Amino acid sequence: MAVFRMPSLGADMEDGKLVDWLVHPGDTVHRGDVVAVVETQKGAIEIEVFEDGVVERIDAGLGQTFPVGAPLAVIRDAGEPAGPGAVVPGAAVERSPVTEPSGAPAPSLAPSLPTGPAAKPPAAASGVSAASPAARVRAEESGIDLSTLRGSGPGGAVLLRDVEVAMGDAAPAPARRGLDFAAMREAIAATMTRAKREIPHYYLDHEIDLQAAQNWLEAHNAGVPPDQRLLMGALLISAVVRAAGKEMALNGHYANGRYAPSTVVNVGVAVALRGGGLIAPAIMDAGTKTLDEIMAAMRDLVLRARAGRLKGSEMTEGTITVSSLGEGGVDSLTGIIYPPQVALVGFGSPRLVSRVVAGEMKPRTCVQATLSGDHRANDGRTGARFLARIDQLLQEPEAL
Repeated sequence: MAVFRMPSLGADMEDGKLVDWLVHPGDTVHRGDVVAVVETQKGAIEIEVFEDGVVERIDAGLGQTFPVGAPLAVIRDAGEPAGPGAVVPGAAVERSPVTEPSGAPAPSLAPSLPTGPAAKPPAAASGVSAASPAARVRAEESGIDLSTLRGSGPGGAVLLRDVEVAMGDAAPAPARRGLDFAAMREAIAATMTRAKREIPHYYLDHEIDLQAAQNWLEAHNAGVPPDQRLLMGALLISAVVRAAGKEMALNGHYANGRYAPSTVVNVGVAVALRGGGLIAPAIMDAGTKTLDEIMAAMRDLVLRARAGRLKGSEMTEGTITVSSLGEGGVDSLTGIIYPPQVALVGFGSPRLVSRVVAGEMKPRTCVQATLSGDHRANDGRTGARFLARIDQLLQEPEAL
């Protein structure tokens, strides 16, 4: 048996509030399956399981706040016999009241959940066989009839995300659990202060001629519908991903006094949240994606980040980060590395500048690229080679 614990969803996370279970005792789960939703200072994050097995029991109640490492559930191996009182797969499951692990302080319940001694979960709407408690509460708040929804959970159960999708289609959604932007800013400040203090940063700047990329991009976008057009950001990220795949000293994690390079590139993309705050979820295994797939992944990450619906792996398994100011920013960006990563690439806004090309002065679209590197894992020579490779890749955008 394995204990499923509250994961760390970032270097600045100390605890999280459990807001939804997407599985029940007796359900079979596989590595990578999303099993619960945890609310942190950076929004509601879907957390995955890291082994195959069967949910033996659930030990953590909804609406409660748990520190990182606290036990949430028990998962037994698929071939392991069930323990006493375990639920048999396929049998009817009735969610039991759950308690905090012995010795831990009793957490408070979320304000939206019933707290009286005789309180019961909202009754299921007529015709609905199963729905998560969070889905029932949200449906009741928004006036949505659960019997009209198609559930995406185990056995067709209606989950919180199913209700939220329906809310977007049916009526203006009531206020979501709001992010505490002051708390987010404090968490970001604490993480960046520690990163700046502990990571021996070095910085390299390089101006990249984007004219070939700009010309190719305009020609490409001229023949496709608006929703399939590429942004320059997709080309910049693709170039960083391919360069990072060749310079493994810049792509990985430094933890416990040693550097571990990554064989895959999970590129973090800095996303500015409405209302303030910044988050950098990762496009997973970006090295296997085409330009169109990277563009689609960027759009998806931005939408889910601003809706507060990211996965735990996207928050913790990034191997290098890209931050771009887009069209409306300043000339250059020098970032602080997000631990345990060892590199961050910042791009300023593309500018029209005068450049000597083939002996003639010509106007060219250029961008300033800045590498923030961790001297414990790499050095300036490696970083310079990395930036030069990004430059080279962007001169042949059709090959990205």
